[in-house]
Amino acid sequence: MKEFDLIKRYFAQGGHTRKDVLVGIGDDCAVTKVPENQHLAVTTDTLIAGVHFLTDAPARSVAYKAVAVNLSDLAAMGAEPAWISLSLSLPHCDEAWLEEFARGLYELTEYYSVQLIGGDTVAGPMAMTITAQGFIPPNNELRRSRAKPGDWIYATGCLGDAGAGLDILKNTITVPARHRDYLVNRHYFPTPRVMAGTALRRTANACIDVSDGLVSDLKHILTASNCGATIHVDRLPVSPALFESVGAQAAYRYALTAGDDYELIFTVNEEQRGNLETSLANANVKATCIGQITGHAGQLDLRLYDERYSLPEKAGYEHQFDHG
Repeated sequence: MKEFDLIKRYFAQGGHTRKDVLVGIGDDCAVTKVPENQHLAVTTDTLIAGVHFLTDAPARSVAYKAVAVNLSDLAAMGAEPAWISLSLSLPHCDEAWLEEFARGLYELTEYYSVQLIGGDTVAGPMAMTITAQGFIPPNNELRRSRAKPGDWIYATGCLGDAGAGLDILKNTITVPARHRDYLVNRHYFPTPRVMAGTALRRTANACIDVSDGLVSDLKHILTASNCGATIHVDRLPVSPALFESVGAQAAYRYALTAGDDYELIFTVNEEQRGNLETSLANANVKATCIGQITGHAGQLDLRLYDERYSLPEKAGYEHQFDHG
């Protein structure tokens, strides 16, 4: 199948249509209109088969996750998503795979009223790059650099499920049958906390999404804000499925170090704690207080029932590059 035929069949039709897209798929560029009194937030993520998703992962889940990763980045900034573009590299044209991929893509974009406005397809190793764009009112963006000593640290949802789901698929752990589908689906189909992100604009000081693991991602806030933190491991939001499947100690390790949850970690000062529940009520998202920001720059203190808690030296995912 030729490139333009592929685009026309799977991506040029269907999906959500927005009034602020003046020219969509079919021309050399898309043309969009940014609403008055809004700033544009832009993020790009690449997912590579065998690195960011399993090579035998269902096509629907691959597309869903590719979109979710980008929408999660927008959510962490407090942005309302609007448009995405897709660059898709495939070793060959598999029509059944493409149909499922398109279904997963549109499943999430329709839910969040996001329009696919362009992109590219090439022959090559399986990989996909999505650029997502969204809107933020001026001076309302959430940043990593605004945490302050005394802020309370919160996490949305549950942590660690996606990491356990990945290990189930890799056959490195075995869990009760009643929990398997839940944990695997948390890996395949993460929930970007878009509504929570916009709700936190006027409440949170700093925010980041959990892509590489709580410890790794929280350290980005600490570095950018020149602060430290104390995390109470026994307060981490762990799902009953994870707790019952692997036990308390392993569940805590997953919650601290496993990536791909795409929950939000954010900080709130004492004065705003009372407003937090109201801010998140409409987003239908639970947030759990897991610790506090300290003035000890760069120091992350993990506590389990008030005793010091230690992790392996390499905890969490870090992007690696070979030296050429």
